[in-house]
Amino acid sequence: MSQSSQVFNFSAGPAVLPASVLEIVQQDLLNLADSGMSILEMSHRSRTVDQLLHDVETDVRALAGIPENYSVLFLQGGASLQFSMLPMNLLSVDQPADYLVTGVWSQKAVHEAEKVGAVRIAGSTESEGFIRIPRQDELSCSPNAAYAHFTSNNTIYGTQWQDAPDVGTVPLVSDMSSDIFSRPLNIERYGFAYASAQKNLGPAGLTLVIIRNDLLERSSRSLPSVMNYATLVKHGSRYNTPPVFGIYVLHLVVRWLQEQGGLAGIARRNERKAAKVYAEIDRTEFYQGIATDDSRSFMNITFKLPTKSLDEVFSQEAAKVGLLGIAGHRLLEGQRASLYNAMPESGAVTLASFMRDFERRHG
Repeated sequence: MSQSSQVFNFSAGPAVLPASVLEIVQQDLLNLADSGMSILEMSHRSRTVDQLLHDVETDVRALAGIPENYSVLFLQGGASLQFSMLPMNLLSVDQPADYLVTGVWSQKAVHEAEKVGAVRIAGSTESEGFIRIPRQDELSCSPNAAYAHFTSNNTIYGTQWQDAPDVGTVPLVSDMSSDIFSRPLNIERYGFAYASAQKNLGPAGLTLVIIRNDLLERSSRSLPSVMNYATLVKHGSRYNTPPVFGIYVLHLVVRWLQEQGGLAGIARRNERKAAKVYAEIDRTEFYQGIATDDSRSFMNITFKLPTKSLDEVFSQEAAKVGLLGIAGHRLLEGQRASLYNAMPESGAVTLASFMRDFERRHG
């Protein structure tokens, strides 16, 4: 919640940032670290940005427990660019990639990968409208796949993998754009993870990539340099000009997460927030949760009211009292409350109170 606007921002992204982080940005914007310059005008090869890149990588590694046999990249292009870069670097002519399809974003990832090489759908809940995550015994992963890809949290449908799928020794790849750093992360289960920033990390325009170093050997020299993970690692995310401002804000967010007790601490807070809203959905038949109970997301809570007209009234009245961005995605409609890391617990309490009052008046 911004102190100046006195609203709660439930938008799915670009999303809420910690108020304390925004205040620091405001203070630093004209003069960062007594440099006399704004971060917006600094050279990406200046001494100040050198130190920033060193410090943010150090803090990201400490926060998420990322060991030295993984590289951390700060890139542009969003998760959508990674849909293409990933297969361009990791697919080979004789190995298909496995994709677990749980929503629109994993479908988009499949669509881009198919332009590069062979893709197998190793699990999907499309026939059920993506309202749940596949069970482990429903997956048909190949032991010979180049990698296995899944989307850890599905913003549109409000579903989330409660644990990463078991794909054996195949490199596990995850699009974590909407729940990265929302809970403890055992990165050593993964070969590759990526996340666009605008939901849990910072402003749009930055993408965080974590890649196990042995996979860099798959990056062909024939790839364009700006699309080659090995080249980008070699140049420390500065083959070209990186999104310096986004990296700066990410660093502030990471330090804020450390102040919240790290990933374990923020996970406990996220669970408390989500429990308050889910309790209102479960308390009455007036609200109908969309995701199945075993697949519910802590980041995006989706639900509908008894009629479409009531759904429209709900989002309109919510906006009038400062609960913004709560209308559901156009593909699913209904309501969607995004409770990313920076949403304060008071936001969840206020939403739950509004839900009770709305039911009293319209139920």
